[in-house]
Amino acid sequence: MRDHRNLKAFELADALALQTYLETSTFPREEIYGLTSQMRRAAVSVPSNIVEGCARNTEKDYLRFLDDAYGSAKELGYQSSLAKRLGYLSDNNLEESAAETARVLNGLINALRKGGGEQP
Repeated sequence: MRDHRNLKAFELADALALQTYLETSTFPREEIYGLTSQMRRAAVSVPSNIVEGCARNTEKDYLRFLDDAYGSAKELGYQSSLAKRLGYLSDNNLEESAAETARVLNGLINALRKGGGEQP
């Protein structure tokens, strides 16, 4: 079994989830079941999929969960951009963190597909 705690992608994803919860805590109350909920679910999905993928026995399953994590990171990036444009976020730090997490995940996915192991 793989240890998710050894992956930079997991470290970034975990920090992204925490950052998302902190930054969405100031969103308007009417967004609690809307954008706040969507962003938090996407944010938690990123590290959760990494952890679940690491627990899988086959490389194919591992990659599928990493792909899902990547998709959730990209989703959160868009939602962060939308939140900024709506005036709910004062800066793009969350969007930048989501983009960095997605980049590292993409590097890991590409390395695994090329047979390069789990370096990123």
